Amino acid sequence: MKLKELLIDVPVQEIPIDLNENVKDIKINSKNVEQGDIFVALKGDKFNGNDYIEEAINNGCKCIISDEKSGDKIIKVSNARESYSLICKNYFDRACEKLKIVAVTGTNGKTTTTNAIYQVLTFNGKKVGLIGTLGAYINGKKYSTNLTTPDPYDLHKLFKEMVKEDCEYAVMEASAHALALDKLSGINFEIGVLTNITEDHLDFFKNMDNYAKAKYKLFDGKHAKFGLVHLGDDYCKKLVLYNKMPLLSYGIENGSYKAKDIKTNLNGSTFTLINNDREYPIDTNLIGKYNIENAIACIGVCKLLGLNINQIQDGLKSLTMVPGRYNVINYKDTNVIIDYAHTPDGLQKVIETTRELAQNQEIVVVFGCGGNRDKLKRPIMGEIASKFADYVVLTSDNPRFEDPYDILLDIEQGLVKPCKVIENRKKAIEFALRNYSEGQIIIIAGKGAEEYQDIKGKKIPYSDFDVVYNFLKKKSAYEINNNKKIKKIFERER
Repeated sequence: MKLKELLIDVPVQEIPIDLNENVKDIKINSKNVEQGDIFVALKGDKFNGNDYIEEAINNGCKCIISDEKSGDKIIKVSNARESYSLICKNYFDRACEKLKIVAVTGTNGKTTTTNAIYQVLTFNGKKVGLIGTLGAYINGKKYSTNLTTPDPYDLHKLFKEMVKEDCEYAVMEASAHALALDKLSGINFEIGVLTNITEDHLDFFKNMDNYAKAKYKLFDGKHAKFGLVHLGDDYCKKLVLYNKMPLLSYGIENGSYKAKDIKTNLNGSTFTLINNDREYPIDTNLIGKYNIENAIACIGVCKLLGLNINQIQDGLKSLTMVPGRYNVINYKDTNVIIDYAHTPDGLQKVIETTRELAQNQEIVVVFGCGGNRDKLKRPIMGEIASKFADYVVLTSDNPRFEDPYDILLDIEQGLVKPCKVIENRKKAIEFALRNYSEGQIIIIAGKGAEEYQDIKGKKIPYSDFDVVYNFLKKKSAYEINNNKKIKKIFERER
C-alpha cells in the first residue's frame, strides 16, 4: 500500500519522504521490523518507541511515525497513538466503515451485554462479529485475542475479516484503557453503551475522575452516533446530564427502558419491560437484577438497530450461557457459582444476588485479587466479602509478578471476621467443596472462564471449571457424565 493511502485523515505535521513510496506492513516493536515496514513510535509506561527508532531503521523500515522526533525518515504527527489507529484503519481498507458497530464500555457487564446483543442478532438471522474478553467470534467461528479491546492492528484486521465474511454488524467491548490510549480513533460507532462506572484500574488512572473521563470519550460526539447509558451510579447520571450527543437511558427503576415485576432464580429471570409507556414480557436465562440490567441494555441496542420486540423477546429466550458469568452448577447438595467478578462492585452484586436467591442457605465466597493492578480495591473487596458472605476463603488470582501472600495480606486488611487463607487456588476451591457442600452455596469469583494463572510472566494452564468438575467427578463419575445440565456447563467452548 502506498504511504499516501496509509496517511488518509492522519494529522501530519512534517513529511520528509515521498508519499508514493510503498509500505509493506505496520510495526510498533522495532525488533519485528522488516524491510519496507512503517514503524510507529509509541510511548508507554515502561518503554518509549522513540528510543528504538535507530534499531527500526537498521532493520529496514521505510519510515517512522513519531509525535516526538524529527528527521529524514520521520513523519511527525500530533498524536502517535491516534495516528497508529488511523493508519491501521487505512491499512485494512477502512473495513470498519462497512459495518454497523456497537461498543459497550463500563466497569462491569460488558461481556454479558455484548454476548447478549450478539446472540439476539444472530438468532434473528443477522451476520455478526463479536470482540471482547472471551475472544472474537465471526459468524460463529472463534478467533483468539489477548486483550478485552485488541490493539488497533488486530482490531482492524478483525473488522476486515468480518467484512470478508459478509457481516453487517460488529459488537465489541470498549475498555477504558483502549479509549484513553486512542485505540478506537477513527471508528464511527453506530451505538455506544455505558453499563456503569465503579472502582477499577486506579493503578493506571490514579483516580475515579480520570477513569470516568476515559469512558466518557465514547460519548464525546466524535466516536458514536447514539448513546445508551445506564442510570446506575453518579458518574453515569452525570454523563446523561451533560451529554454531547443523542442518547437514551436505562435501568431497573428509571430510564427510557426500565423493568418491573422482576422474578429471578438460579435458573433464569422474567420481568416486564417498560418502554414508551408500553409493556412487554421478557423471559431469559440471565440471573439476578444486575443481569436484568444487561438484558435491558441488549433490548435497547437491538431496538435501535431495527429489530422488533417479538424478535428481541425470542432472542433473549434462546440465550445460551456466557462462560464465566454467573454460571450455576447444581449437583446434589452442592451449589457452585463461577463468576468473573473481580471488582468491589462486581463482587458485591454477585454475593447480594446469590443472597436473594439462596433461600436461607449459607454463602461461601472463594476469591483473590490480581497482582500488579489496582491495590486500593483489595481491602475493599475483603470487607465486602466478609460483610456479605457467611464464610470467606482467600486465595490467589493471577499474582503476575507480585508475591501472592502480599496480595492476600492487602485483602485481609479489610476483613471484618476470620477467614481461611489458602494461596493455591486449586486447593482453596477443593477445600470449599469439601467443607461447605451440604446446603451452602459456593461462589468462586475472579477468574470466570479464564484458562490460565498469570504467574511471573507465564500463563500456566488452569481453569476454575476444571477444578470443580474434577472434584465432583471423584464423588460420582457416573452422575457427572450423565447429567445433561452439568455437562452443558462444563462443556463450554474453549
